[in-house]
Amino acid sequence: MKKWFLILVLAPLSVMGQELVTGQILDGGADNEVGLGGANIIWLDTQVGAVADFDGDFELPYKPEYNQLVISYVGYKDDTLTVTGPGRIVHTLEPDSSLDAVTVSVEKKAATRSFLQAQNVVLVSSDELLKAACCNLSESFETNPSIDVNFSDAVTGTRQIRMLGLTSPYILITTENIPAIRGAAQTYGLSFIPGTWVESIQITKGSGSVINGFESITGQINAELQKPTTDVPLFLNLYGNLSGRLEGNFHWNQKVTDKWSTGLYVHGNVRNQKNDRNDDGFLDMPLQEQINVMNRWQYTDAEEGIVSFINVRFLNDSKQTGQKDFDPSRDRGTTNLWGSEIDTRRFDVSGKLGFVNTELPWRSLGIQGAFSYHKQESYFGLRSYDITHRSFYGNVIYNSIISDSRHKIKTGIGFTHDAYDELVEGTNYDRIENSVGGFFEYAFDNLDALTLTAGLRVDNHNRFGFFVTPRLHARYEVWNKGVFRISAGRGIRSANIFTENQQLFATNRTIAINDDGGSIYGLDPEIAWNYGVSFLQGFELFGRKADIALDFYRTDFQNQVVVDWETPTAIRFYNLEGSSFANSFQFEFNYELAENLDFRSAYKFYDVQIDYDSGRLERPLTPRNRIFANLGYEINKADDSPSWKFDLTYNWLDQARFANTSQSPVEFQRPERSPSIGTLNGQITKVFSESFEVYLGGENITDQRQTDPVISAENPFGDNFDTTFVYGPIFGRMVYAGLRLKMN
Repeated sequence: MKKWFLILVLAPLSVMGQELVTGQILDGGADNEVGLGGANIIWLDTQVGAVADFDGDFELPYKPEYNQLVISYVGYKDDTLTVTGPGRIVHTLEPDSSLDAVTVSVEKKAATRSFLQAQNVVLVSSDELLKAACCNLSESFETNPSIDVNFSDAVTGTRQIRMLGLTSPYILITTENIPAIRGAAQTYGLSFIPGTWVESIQITKGSGSVINGFESITGQINAELQKPTTDVPLFLNLYGNLSGRLEGNFHWNQKVTDKWSTGLYVHGNVRNQKNDRNDDGFLDMPLQEQINVMNRWQYTDAEEGIVSFINVRFLNDSKQTGQKDFDPSRDRGTTNLWGSEIDTRRFDVSGKLGFVNTELPWRSLGIQGAFSYHKQESYFGLRSYDITHRSFYGNVIYNSIISDSRHKIKTGIGFTHDAYDELVEGTNYDRIENSVGGFFEYAFDNLDALTLTAGLRVDNHNRFGFFVTPRLHARYEVWNKGVFRISAGRGIRSANIFTENQQLFATNRTIAINDDGGSIYGLDPEIAWNYGVSFLQGFELFGRKADIALDFYRTDFQNQVVVDWETPTAIRFYNLEGSSFANSFQFEFNYELAENLDFRSAYKFYDVQIDYDSGRLERPLTPRNRIFANLGYEINKADDSPSWKFDLTYNWLDQARFANTSQSPVEFQRPERSPSIGTLNGQITKVFSESFEVYLGGENITDQRQTDPVISAENPFGDNFDTTFVYGPIFGRMVYAGLRLKMN
């Protein structure tokens, strides 16, 4: 086995590496083996050290004169280990009983920006996800200022996320670094990942790593799932809200052998209550049923340096929306009443296999593979839309160093296959996309101030041809806790114009595609460059921790498939002629106001403009200014008595441009811009013990509502019917409650 492995990893690239000590620091105060991110590891009487990453992993160079390793973390007992040679260390730090536990918990924030990585990364832990209802991944960003959450239309209840002013198709969304939300899953896919399944989220601004593919343009969102070896053996979450939504999550984890562990994750939700608070005759949110089951296997063999994960998942999701009295068995295919049904079935299999050379721990090999089958059958009034998407993804990654641990490399090859069977109102749009490519990424870390990552991909695509994808991220510590970053990168993607704009079917607009002879729908692929600069400064204010962050990013499109809503009775798709860009500026201020009382705030400015056929205009429904504020407080955090957690989040959205309606009859026209709107969310959690807690919360507590989201609601089969002019909540105030039970 070892002989085969050495031959395999040495074949791509032969390098002489400096000897390393690698390992993981675990939190001795946790119930399970949880990595202690941020732990300090340093050789005694030297300046050579490292800081453990989010999972507690670290590596640092070894020399014979280094023999004692000092490990420390605020609120934990320092340890000094005697090290006789290079290799891997797994060590547990125990909490210091002489310190208040509150000191420990304040240091470990639920959402933090990385000071160490070359990329601009925000780390979101499961503690942060529990601050809101977080029923699925699309609802996991309400308390995070890096991601914007909006509703896409007035009938399907779909939440759309944005980063740097652009919608989710421009974000690479992965689960455990395997692309997950793409193709046919683009519109509803985020709602297919239950929130309780997510262990942590990493949000990367700017173009992502070349390792994960060529599609990322504005950034990457990676969701790490719960692992059978670290999740609790038995977990139950029950949730209900006043709109009639009921939800349950069940996790069961079991150690099968010394090396194999498995987990069964079951999610179900239902909403069978009809709501129409604005009395326009349309449901404020769809009726829905979903069953979602995942079986996860984990294999670990530390002696051989092997770690593997295998996931199998099945999902069935059904939605019904439209007019309140619509009955599918009676009214489907007629003009009696307007209604819609969206039925989705999805099957996924994915796996990861990692080899670490136990004798040369800086060398490793990773293999990723995934297959998915996604089938959606849907109709919207008299309009039909069906899509089947079969996808295969494979990636092989080799890791090593050049000369010493300051110079790291990753190289490998990747392959994707996508087969689309798409039926749009009786017209077939079937296609196959294949791509194969190689990548090389070099990372430099001088263990002091400078860190950079430079990557290059070369791919050959059956429809795009041969193309190159360069990306660069650099970090420089200007002074203590003052970090400056720059990034630049190119991305290319297919625009799946129908599945990414499904809200168009909830209108009576005609569809017009300018066929310019392109490779997909007669259109060219989208190509964009993203550039960014950011600055992060940590400091103390009145003796308490604070930090500020400033980000500026610009996305420039070489080509974009323009989605033109400017003609009220039509939606047009055509290749960009001219300019399209998105400028994004964010200022963030975070401060520990008092013991266990944390304040986070952000101001964001967007300038997103497109050259339409009719001239340069702002992208519709994109507010130029946003304000975010979050306040979190916990009582009795320092002792063993039951504790209370309070969380409050405010979001303010500036006016946004409506698509042009000046050509519509007067009664169907909308103003040039929407009103500004502010929403307030809050949650109270009562923690009775480590095993049991209950929570009560409210979304949109001040009951802000858009009273007329549907144009021509009284004549849904007429030319002017449109449900896409949505800028704010429709249902209004939403009160929910739930409980969480953990059994060890």
